[in-house]
Amino acid sequence: MNRIFRGRRRGLIAAAVMAASLVLAGASTPALAGQTASPAGGLSPVDAMVQKYDHPMGSQIRLHEGTAQMPPRAFEPQDVSAQATVPGIDVSGHQGNVDWPYWWGQGKRFVWAKATEGTGYRNPYFAQQYNGSYNQGFIRGAYHFALPDRSSGAAQANFFSDNGGGWSGDGKTLPGALDMEYNPYGSTCYGLSRAGMTNWIRDFSNTYKARWNKYPAIYTSTSWWNQCVASSFGTTNPLWVARYAGSVGQLPIGWSFHTVWQYSSSPIDQNSFNGSYDRLVVFATNHD
Repeated sequence: MNRIFRGRRRGLIAAAVMAASLVLAGASTPALAGQTASPAGGLSPVDAMVQKYDHPMGSQIRLHEGTAQMPPRAFEPQDVSAQATVPGIDVSGHQGNVDWPYWWGQGKRFVWAKATEGTGYRNPYFAQQYNGSYNQGFIRGAYHFALPDRSSGAAQANFFSDNGGGWSGDGKTLPGALDMEYNPYGSTCYGLSRAGMTNWIRDFSNTYKARWNKYPAIYTSTSWWNQCVASSFGTTNPLWVARYAGSVGQLPIGWSFHTVWQYSSSPIDQNSFNGSYDRLVVFATNHD
């Protein structure tokens, strides 16, 4: 009996180690239904690693800046500067396998799914999120959570590009998005000067552009950007601005208008495209 128990225990430990290594290495994992429970009652090894290493878009902005959450609703609030808008969402590993028919029924028409973080993490649910949304009819894209103190912009742009962050002008694929926000592990600006951060972002942006003939969108908050970045990207990169309020408010230095506005994280990250659906299709079609 003791030999049987020890054998089962070794098997469980080996399975947990293997699942953890798959997440960290970015290997494919079996489809899981949301946050799956282990036999012991906790999170599965995959979801435990997601909880530890996956930083969702806006998580650090909400942590540092707070949020006056908009109430949950099927369609986004109307910003007075926008003539027409399209509602959308963004997701990460924390959402697990997403119920795409439900969100389609809620009126959402575009989505960005997290693909990568730094050069060591790949979202184990990315395939279901990226392909599942496409099959439902969404215009979808991928985003990368930047860790500028870990490796160069070029290295992270290539890691992102190699793991789901590509782009094609098919009218159904959004440009890759670069998530620039507060450092989840340390100092606000990752120990970089404003000039150093500018160079890092330009390195990422130019590398992505060279591979896909499309500049990535930049997701950020006005407060973080104005503290940490010294130059303008407004003539090249579309702005995806985070502000959890009833209006977009002041934009980061360098942009005169926003392309996407993340206005809430309840009950899921909710976004508004600044234009009609036809313009959203153009955004997913035209090369720079």
